[in-house]
Parts: sequence; structure tokens; C-alpha cells
Amino acid sequence: MRWESLFDDMESQLEQELTAEDEQLRAEEERLRLGRLTMRSRLAALSGDGPDAGGGLLRLELRSGALVTVRALTFGRDWLAGELGRAGGQGTQCVIPLAAVSGVLLDPDGIHRSLAEQPAAPARLAERIGLAFVLRDLCRRRAHVELDCGPRPSGAPWLLHGTIDRVGRDHCDLALHEPGTPRRESLVTGYRLVPFEQIMMLRVAG
Repeated sequence: MRWESLFDDMESQLEQELTAEDEQLRAEEERLRLGRLTMRSRLAALSGDGPDAGGGLLRLELRSGALVTVRALTFGRDWLAGELGRAGGQGTQCVIPLAAVSGVLLDPDGIHRSLAEQPAAPARLAERIGLAFVLRDLCRRRAHVELDCGPRPSGAPWLLHGTIDRVGRDHCDLALHEPGTPRRESLVTGYRLVPFEQIMMLRVAG
């Protein structure tokens, strides 16, 4: 065998081995990346502003069984905020705890987009804010809210209307009154302590 042929064979074999090693390394890195993905990061990828973001619409199934379509605008540490309704429209503002999401309805394209690697970006302050902070801000603003607490044992919707009076570590105090009426003692029909874990969705009155 001539030396040229021998070295050519050695180089070809080495190149194949290096290529296979690179492919294995990339596959392992991808497995590690996917293993670090969270539900929050995949939802954020779906609601991005890029041309492939699908209009930013998320179809969510809540633990209550309700199906909602929301255009997510902000993601906090354990919640998302956005507008109910169609993209581009002025829908009702809402806050949804991520723990209340039991599933996300996707097509094959949506699965692909949710798994796409996102460019690194500086962390926003909102990403460190928990649900309790959001509720305290609504309390400070004396905003009229509607809490969707899921279905009652009878299956009927469980909606609470009122104003948040105060917020604890894992619950809030809600002064109950009719929608569209101000929070006045004469109009308050009762008070309720609502655990955060019971909140499926919060709508903010316009």
C-alpha cells in the first residue's frame, strides 16, 4: 500500500469520527437545553413578537376546565398578564397564575416554536415579581376585579366580584360587591379570604 493511500484512509476515518463526535455533542447539548425548559419559557416563546409568534395568542386550559384564549403581554415569576380575546383587539385585561394552567393547546407548528432557542436578553424586573406583588398593586389602585375560582361542586361557575382590600403571603381579602359599583361599605355584600391556589384567573374591570 502506498503511503499516500494510507494517510488518505486515516484522514477520512478521523474526519468521520470527529464528525460523529460533533453530532453526538450537539445532540447532548440539545437534550440538556430541552431538559432546562420550563412551561413559562415555552409560553413566552409562543407569545413573542417575531413573525413566527402566531400572533402571540395562547390557548390555555385552566385547572377549572375553562378554555381561554389570551394574548400574553407580560410574564412574571409565576403568572402571566395579557388580554382575553383576539390578537390586535382590545380585550379584557387578565392575570393568570401559571399554577392554574393545566394544559396548552398547540398544533405541530406551535410545538416547534415553543421549543425554539430564544436569544439571550437582559432579565426584566417583571420576571422577578410574584403574584402577590401584582395583587397588592391592584389593591393599592382599588381596582374592581373578578376572580374566577373554578367551578363549584355543582359544576356552576364560581366567580367573585369585588375589590381587593389586602393581600397576605398566600391569600387576599376580597370585599364583595356588584360589578360596576364602587367599593363602599353600604354596597359591600360580604368579605371573603381567597387562597392564591384557588384563583384560576383574575379579570380587571375596564
